[in-house]
Amino acid sequence: MIFTGDGKGKTTAALGLAVGAAANNQQVLIVQFLKGGGYTGELFAASYLKPFLTIKQFGFGCPIATQLKSGEQLCNKCGVCFRENRKSSNQFAPKALAFAAEALGTGKIDLLVMDEISHAIRHQLISKQAVLSMLSARPTHSDIVLTGRNMPEELIAIADQVTVCQAVKHPMTHGIDARRGTEY
Repeated sequence: MIFTGDGKGKTTAALGLAVGAAANNQQVLIVQFLKGGGYTGELFAASYLKPFLTIKQFGFGCPIATQLKSGEQLCNKCGVCFRENRKSSNQFAPKALAFAAEALGTGKIDLLVMDEISHAIRHQLISKQAVLSMLSARPTHSDIVLTGRNMPEELIAIADQVTVCQAVKHPMTHGIDARRGTEY
């Protein structure tokens, strides 16, 4: 399954599937490519769904994550996380892909979400071929969800389901910044 497009809702849709699967006693792994903030709502929710749902982030942590998590501060848009995540020398994306492949190879994962994987591919941090190879080797009982803008056509072509999220209207286009509990 793929959730792509320029609109909001890709990760949210994948999280909805993950919660449903975990609530049905399925083993769910969410691997977040190029995310390492540690303060998003899904991380808080995951603690309620143990041992069925696990979220593993592979990305640069926000320098003010503790203040964001406590609500003391809002993101100041410094951009450090984005710049660090795109540095190939940090090896975040290859580590995320290797972790996901290893976990999937155990045969214990019912649902694997690879969140924001398209960004790792687009920034040439991992190859499309590596992702295609991993997908072709998946256990038949495992469902896989890929999220992110600009999903490569080769991945769209092999998917059983593709949803394109399109922004029709959003508060952020009217100057309302990302909101805790809604956008993160």
